[in-house]
Amino acid sequence: MPKKERSKRKHGGDKGQHEVTRVPLPGDREMFAIAVQMLGHDKLKVQCEDGKTRVARIPGRLRKRVWIRPGDVIVIAPWIDLQADRADVTYRYTRTQASWLERKGYLKKLL
Repeated sequence: MPKKERSKRKHGGDKGQHEVTRVPLPGDREMFAIAVQMLGHDKLKVQCEDGKTRVARIPGRLRKRVWIRPGDVIVIAPWIDLQADRADVTYRYTRTQASWLERKGYLKKLL
């Protein structure tokens, strides 16, 4: 039985290609933040990349699936229309993902 050939990807090369990201990045109306303090009742205090401190809520779909500790890098969606000092957590990065974001320069405003 012959060996299966692996698909060969072209690394580097054309400058017109977009950069490959290993982690999901914030979309529209989302931003990076660092968890500062757990407040209880699925709420936490976060320091956002725009310099503001907000109270973020962990929604039900993430509540028991994702555990957030102080110092974790997260993505939040601020409540711009209702209360500017509140937000929802949308994603938590692992330590490996956070170090990759830091190396690539995405977290310059936070650290």
